[in-house]
Parts: sequence; C-alpha cells; structure tokens
Amino acid sequence: MMKVLAMDKVAEEGLKLLKEAGIEVDSRSGLSEDELVKIIPEYDALIVRSETKVTPKIIEAGQNLKIVGRAGVGVDNIDLPTATKNGVIVVNSPEGNTVAAAEHTWAMLLSMARQIPQAHGKLKAGIWDRKSFKGVEVLNKTLGIIGLGKIGRRVASYALGMGMKVIAHDPFVTAEYAKGLGVELKSFEEVIKESDFITFHVPKTKETLGMINAEVIAKMKKGVRLVNVARGGIIDEKALYEALKSGQVAAAALDVFEKEPLPADSPLLTLDNIVVTPHLGASTVEAQVNVAIDVAEQIIEVLKGGAARSAVNIPSMKPELLAPVRSYMGISEKLGSFAAQIVLGAITRVEVEYSGEVAEHNVSPLTTIILKGILTPMLDVKVNFVNAPLVAKERGIEVVESKSKEAKGFASLILLKIKTEKEVREVGGTVFAGVGDRIVIIDGFRVDAVPEGYMLILSNLDKPGMIGKVGTFLGQHNINIAAMDVGRIKIGEKAVMVLNVDNPVSEELLQGLTKIEGIFGATLVKI
Repeated sequence: MMKVLAMDKVAEEGLKLLKEAGIEVDSRSGLSEDELVKIIPEYDALIVRSETKVTPKIIEAGQNLKIVGRAGVGVDNIDLPTATKNGVIVVNSPEGNTVAAAEHTWAMLLSMARQIPQAHGKLKAGIWDRKSFKGVEVLNKTLGIIGLGKIGRRVASYALGMGMKVIAHDPFVTAEYAKGLGVELKSFEEVIKESDFITFHVPKTKETLGMINAEVIAKMKKGVRLVNVARGGIIDEKALYEALKSGQVAAAALDVFEKEPLPADSPLLTLDNIVVTPHLGASTVEAQVNVAIDVAEQIIEVLKGGAARSAVNIPSMKPELLAPVRSYMGISEKLGSFAAQIVLGAITRVEVEYSGEVAEHNVSPLTTIILKGILTPMLDVKVNFVNAPLVAKERGIEVVESKSKEAKGFASLILLKIKTEKEVREVGGTVFAGVGDRIVIIDGFRVDAVPEGYMLILSNLDKPGMIGKVGTFLGQHNINIAAMDVGRIKIGEKAVMVLNVDNPVSEELLQGLTKIEGIFGATLVKI
C-alpha cells in the first residue's frame, strides 16, 4: 500500500480523498529536519504547507519518495534542484488560494487606509479616541499593481469597483490586454512614481528580491502607501522602516516578511503607521480546502502512474513522450530564459523551429519548457510545465511551433524567435555530445556560448581592439571573465560578443560599457 506523510495540518478534505483512493495517510506536524529524515524513507509522497522546509537532506533520504505536494502556491520551502536531481515531482496548487490572497490584499489596503487595527487596539484598551485616526479615501486615488497575474487582476477589479484609477507593470502583459481589464499598463518607473497606493503580486526570485529598496522608495510620491501580500523580501524592510519614520511612505500593510516568523524585536513593530498580519494571505477555510483537494488529486494521479497537472520542476508528462527529447530539455528552458532577458517590450508572439534529429520526435514538451523559461520571471503565479501554455494564452501571446527534418548546420537545432511590440529577437541552441548545452545563434550571428551563470551580451562594431577595451573595462571594475565568444557576419560591420562572467554586472557598469566607442548595447543575462 502506498503511504503519504501529511505535514502542517493539511485540510481533512484532501486527506479523505487519499484514504478513499486506498492510500495510507499519516498526519504529523512540528517535526525537525532530523526527525523527518528518519521517517521519510517509508513514504511515497509528502504534503506540506509553508511551515515545513523540504531540504536536500530530507529529499535524498526519501528512497521511495515520488512526489512532494505543496498545499498552496509558493514553493520557496522546497529544494527544487535536489528534487529534480532525485526524480521527485514537486506540485503545487497555483489557483486554490487566488481569491483568498486577493481579498486579503484588499482587506489590508482598506485597514491601512482607515487605520482600523490601530483604532481597534485603542478602543479595546478602553480609550475612546476619534481624533487620532483620520484615514484617507481610495476613491479617485491611483493604485499601482506590480504583477498583473491572477491575483493582481482580481485586485484590479476590486479597485475599479471602488472608483480607483488602476495602473500596472507586468513585462509579460500587452497594453491591449491590460486595457481590456480596465488597467493602464506602464513602466515600472512610471508606476512607482505615479501611484498613491502600490501593491505587489510577484514571486520571490533573484530579480525581485529587494526590488523595493531605498533608491526606489525615494522615487515614489511622498505619502505613498504600500501593500505586500506576495512574498517577504520583495521590499527591503530596513529601507521601509526608515521611509515610514520619515513620512516618505505614509503607511504600509505587510502579510509577509524577510524572516518568518517576524522577530519580536523587529523595528517595524515599533511603528504606528504599519499594519501587519502573520502570513494569512491563504488562510481562509475555502482556500485551505481547495489547495488540499487539488494537491491530493495530483498525488493520487501520480502514484497511479499518471501525470500531475501542476508540476513545478519536472514535466509531468507520460514517460514515452519525454524519453526521446529528454536531452534537449535543459537547453530548451535556457533558451526561453535567455530570450526573455534580452528582449524589450511585452511579448506578443513566440515562434519555435526545430530542425534536424530533434524534429523527428514529438517536440511539444520542449515548446512547453521553452514557454516556462520565457514566462517564469515577474509573475504572481508559479509558471510550471503544465500551465505555461495557458499563462501564455492569457497574456495574449501567440505560440507557433514548426519542424524540419533537414539539418541546418547542426545535427539538431532549436531556433526561438520572440516578437514584442518593440522588436524581434532570435536565439538558437543545440546539445553537443560529450560537451553539453550551447547557444549557437543570437540574432543571426553564429556563436558558441555556454548558457550558465552570468552572461554579458554586447552588440558592437567588428573592429580591432574591441575585445581589449571590454576586457580592460571589466577588469578595472573587478569583473572576471570566465569565457568569451564573438560572432560576426561581415568584417567591419555589426557583431555580437558573449562573455561568461563570474560576477553580476550592475546597471551602472552596463551603461558604462555602452559609452565605449563601438559598443551599441549591453545586456546582462542570468541563467
């Protein structure tokens, strides 16, 4: 009999489904890592909420572990690389708590605007004080939304219903799509500068970690009000504390924090102009039941040998479909991620052409993986190998797939072309036997670049001394070059330079590179 370990008090409705499917269920909570390591070998599946950290040590000890289910959206508490390495599928419930998170965002916003928690606390203390709590109305105010995914869109609808003007930033949404929601799409800078209220609905990634820092806050309207029910760490708490003290930020409402539980000595707790809740965004009866049932259904399906609908690490597709193209999975996701980071504007069309040996197989799993690579940054829902096509469709992105068995310079080639409202970019990749993944085409230029770590992409004039100038500039700023390749079509004309570097290159340094004579553009990519 299959066995499932359910941690963190998962809703009984989900556990009931497992039992009815003939699966033995053990419910536990509060176990340490060492305690979990001791018992996990006997289980085929593990269900957690946000409290339990599924570490590499736990996953590697799970000799029979086939699937980890996160009863919720975020999978920050699960080590995805280790799970993938060990062939363990990780699933979540990307839509089960959408309504709960959106409603909590709105509750926090109104509570902050009218200082309800502060007035409540004073009245509970026996003090009738009507003078200290003068709030602000939301009617005719501008709400800025960072991340216009499912939760962001629902929050937008609430705001519009309350008579607010709604503007938003989301690099994967077109202006036409946003307009259909009654929302005006703007740049990140514009949203930051023009909003009276700002709410965040993005995942915590390397790109979004600390995105709201002191420099960004200084650009906001004086007296702006901020809401974060997404992920802790998006807002720099030290910078927020200083801004709340100075009045640059009039008030803030936080449900998530850099460190959870929030330490009792956090400076934020000393302020009167902040509303805080202990990560309650998904804490409704309905949401907890929904996510538990969703994850339970997926676990049942996987343990029966079927496919999960919300796998976040491994494409949960039939093995016979994946086996022929498995070696191309890595380069496919890297191509998507690379292309998304070099392109400007909202994406409207994605074209993928497969040629050579890879085209002899069913390549639909690879197209899905490419979409995941493209869409993963800056979304308020986790893009996975199942929902990527739907997410693309929701954002008005047309996806075109074509195949040609004729080899085009390589035994197998995957050529990705992305069109936006501003430009068209092209990147191609392949897998060399015994060597690994390589990016071999960038906008028509032939290159041989290793898609890993930090990659610096330069558009330059092909003339003597360019490599030396770039190397000298980076060396002067302690940026070490690990590898370099150049591509050109004609001598003395436009070329491309690809450098693998050991350190991130700041925006200031990227601007400095473009000031070198013969350098037209500089972009940093992180794979």
